[in-house]
Amino acid sequence: MFTAVTGTIKDFPRTMASALAEYRYQVFVRELGWPLQCPEGQEWDEFDRPDTLYVLACDKQQSIFGCARLIPTHRPYLLAEVFPHLVGDAPLPYQQDIWELSRFAMSSPKGQYLSAEQAWQNTVAMVGKVIDVARAQGARRLIAFTAMGNERLLKRMGVTTRRIARPQMIDDKPVLAFWIEIDDQTTRALQLAA
Repeated sequence: MFTAVTGTIKDFPRTMASALAEYRYQVFVRELGWPLQCPEGQEWDEFDRPDTLYVLACDKQQSIFGCARLIPTHRPYLLAEVFPHLVGDAPLPYQQDIWELSRFAMSSPKGQYLSAEQAWQNTVAMVGKVIDVARAQGARRLIAFTAMGNERLLKRMGVTTRRIARPQMIDDKPVLAFWIEIDDQTTRALQLAA
């Protein structure tokens, strides 16, 4: 398992904020090959503001091996500003009780091998923590976009999801926008899956 650390950049020690940028670069640029405009070794964008909320998975040495970014949709957010076409004809939300989930990632802790079951349990626990944090901020649902395989993982967990529009190709991969309902079914499913 892991220790969850939650807050904004100003809540974290400077070393942790830097470690988050390095972790995101490793995952999203090096491993996934996203063509992001960022300095070498540090992945940040214009949505990493002082008011952006993060959920981090850390090991006993406070090394980051998981992250998620939460932004309320009444402020500028990634899907609305950069990828609005992913929602098709559906209206984009601009509400305090709907938050965007982006930059979600889970890895193995440094130097550790996790079985498939252990990795699954960590991912379920991280999704559960993200849901808990968003709910505590007043969110009733999340909007997100991802590769189609990640939608299947959420459904396998029992999370209530609903596609907003048909998948579209980004960098030669099918990507879709969807809702995550913060409801009793999602909460119960994540507790059971964990």
